[in-house]
Amino acid sequence: MPNIIACYKWVLDEQDIKINPGTLALDTSRAKRKISEYDRNAIEEAVLQAEKCGASVACLTFGDNSAKQSLKDALSRGPERAFWVNDNAAQIADGFVTANVLAAALRKIENYDLILCGEGSADSYGQQVGPRLATLLAIPAITFVSEMKVEDNKVVATRKIGDCTEVVTAEFPVVVTVLPEINKPRIPSLKQVLGAAKRPVVEWKIGDLGLGAAEISPVNKVKEIKGFVMSRKNVTYKDGTPAEKVAGLVASLAKEGVL
Repeated sequence: MPNIIACYKWVLDEQDIKINPGTLALDTSRAKRKISEYDRNAIEEAVLQAEKCGASVACLTFGDNSAKQSLKDALSRGPERAFWVNDNAAQIADGFVTANVLAAALRKIENYDLILCGEGSADSYGQQVGPRLATLLAIPAITFVSEMKVEDNKVVATRKIGDCTEVVTAEFPVVVTVLPEINKPRIPSLKQVLGAAKRPVVEWKIGDLGLGAAEISPVNKVKEIKGFVMSRKNVTYKDGTPAEKVAGLVASLAKEGVL
């Protein structure tokens, strides 16, 4: 029976983030948190595949104390147990650090056949963690997956690459990163939410994983994040015939370098 592990990230809910009009600084003081939308697809796909092949499913996350709230939500979506690396280092972790931590946690778990990740996280969307994770564990990675199935000891997946697709096969163990179109995450029922509180959670600190200082030091440091404001010219073409208005629009677009 395969062992499937779905990795997820606890992120700020973007709809609660405000932008200061004067400084363009982000105001996250009232922002709630949620499981990254893309990672919900990873959890859902793990459960769907388990239902088809009788696999066991666990979820794995790396976050600070606030991530404790995520465990009940994640477990209510179908996983049988959860692993949580609880450390404040997650607050400034980049893809390099996150992959190192998750890889160390997976080595500690030992039993894994299929590791599922979202294609990117809802906050930074770096698209690095999945491929980095596979490299650290020295196993294959299949990215941009829009459809997949488990057959015996292998995964058959359809990858979406631009306007093309390709079907690839990899034997266990393997990392798969999924696209949002692969499924529609379920909405947990009240019974599932209540049952999630009874499922086991294993909590570790980074110190339990045997990582060195260099492995938990971000290689990308964010100095500042500002909101994006689109400045519109609001040019209206009123005079002339329809053809002249269109010609004026085309000329303006060409001048701006759009055409």
